[in-house]
Amino acid sequence: MKSPFIDLGLSPELAQVLAGLGYEEPTPIQSQSIPPLLAGRDLLGQAATGTGKTAAFALPLLQRVLAARRKPAQPAALVLVPTRELAIQVAEALHSYGGKLGTVALPIYGGAEFGRQAQALKRGVHVVVATPGRALDHLRRGTLQLQSLGSVVLDEADEMLDMGFAEDIELILEATPAGRQMALFSATLPPRIAAIADRHLREPERVLIGREKTEKGTLPRVRQTAYVVQRAHKVAALGRVLDLEAPALALVFARTRTEVDELAEKLRGRGFQVELLHGGLSQDQRDRVMKRVRAGQIDLLVATDVAARGLDVEHLSHVVNFDVPASPESYVHRIGRTGRAGREGVAITLVEPREHRLLRNIEQLTRQKIDVATVPTPMDVRARRLDMTRGALRSLLEEGELDSYRVVTDALASEFDPLDVAAAAVKLAHQTLQADAAHDEEHIPPVDLRAGREPWPKSGRAGTAPRGERGAGPAAHKAAGAKRRAPAGGAAMVRIFVGAGRSAGLRPADLVGAIANEARVSAREIGAIEIEERFALVEVSDQIAEDAIRALRATSLRGQRVTVRRDQPRRSTK
Repeated sequence: MKSPFIDLGLSPELAQVLAGLGYEEPTPIQSQSIPPLLAGRDLLGQAATGTGKTAAFALPLLQRVLAARRKPAQPAALVLVPTRELAIQVAEALHSYGGKLGTVALPIYGGAEFGRQAQALKRGVHVVVATPGRALDHLRRGTLQLQSLGSVVLDEADEMLDMGFAEDIELILEATPAGRQMALFSATLPPRIAAIADRHLREPERVLIGREKTEKGTLPRVRQTAYVVQRAHKVAALGRVLDLEAPALALVFARTRTEVDELAEKLRGRGFQVELLHGGLSQDQRDRVMKRVRAGQIDLLVATDVAARGLDVEHLSHVVNFDVPASPESYVHRIGRTGRAGREGVAITLVEPREHRLLRNIEQLTRQKIDVATVPTPMDVRARRLDMTRGALRSLLEEGELDSYRVVTDALASEFDPLDVAAAAVKLAHQTLQADAAHDEEHIPPVDLRAGREPWPKSGRAGTAPRGERGAGPAAHKAAGAKRRAPAGGAAMVRIFVGAGRSAGLRPADLVGAIANEARVSAREIGAIEIEERFALVEVSDQIAEDAIRALRATSLRGQRVTVRRDQPRRSTK
């Protein structure tokens, strides 16, 4: 049967790859975006995360690269995204679609080693996926060449502007060739996005995809539970939760290919039968994995979002989010894979303390409550395992056909108390049934969500401050010492000293972008920023101070590593 993607103009080889990944029908954003992009037109698209827009721009990019049939050299396409997570996700998608066809995509972002990225660029790539700050650093140092660029994509443009990247984006776009094709995607189209479109897009095709409406009661048969746990203890916590839940088959989502590999290995070490799916697998490997899944030979399937697209397994009982999804829509898409055909499904989400606000955004979209539960203790797990043993024994008793074993029980009952004989049989059955269970006594410290912080935001998108409260852009900080609105909730604030200032060209947007991206925290937890001639001071919530310091030490600011430490209070001169 002819692929509907071929009807959109995609090549048979790309359509075959999509079929292998489980893509059957294009989404609305793909149907409306792929033809004009293949025709070489500029495009202005309004679409939320979770609508399939990555494939909408990635597939035409790859088709143009494949048509040229050239070896990796200077980039043919540049995709700008707001965060390192999205850079990795888009690069993973590009690899999934085009890696087997010879295309090379490279994510570049702050926090990763600059020299290693420069070497990869020197070896040659087809598509660069970058955060604006790091792209501009490479551009200024001559390690990123844009002369051969045929396509530019701005993904999540409103998020990039909210994080203060407007100036960086303008400088990058000014360095691109005049005849390049450009696509801009944004969840909203405020005047400042329209202004960028007017300046840089040529008679663009306009595509508007409304957000999917999720009515109350859409997911009535999915039990949703969140466990709040520090990142260092997430694998142990997940192991206990899975021991307690005893899923028939659980689909565990991780963000990147590397995380999938590492998580699968750790879960195997805890006694689970695990397979994995990500863009690095060949079609033969993927087929082998799916054969085991459908045969009921595994407990857990660990996968990235891209690799799991099109996956439909009838006996899937649990969906696990090892991290909170990047958007509420993504959460809905994930957990919609379970609770089908009248059966109850279970959705489990592991939440780091700083991510707890994201749950509120998901609840607002689904209009359903997500129960926040305490991570099970080893005693809880042991009790659950005993309960499972009791259930197995009850099933055997109900089936009957035990006469051939009564000769053993009758003989032992003549020597011992019959109840002791039964207890010994239970112990033996329990040890046999739980032979592969990991011995888990790791201490997982409890987390109090509401200890000194606002439990839920009143408004705002996942992981970010509400519009009008961010103030991270250059215009908001023209003068040194300009103030951001203090974080809500009354959390204690501390100041961080940064050993670079105006003389190095440092701007508030550099600091906000580095902390928000690398420490994976909301811009709401960043307070006043003061930039002096040779240093800067940043106020942050005490709860994220150490994460912010590590993030700033690990990244480059205006192309250089700088001293970062807690600011020492001035001593009184009295």
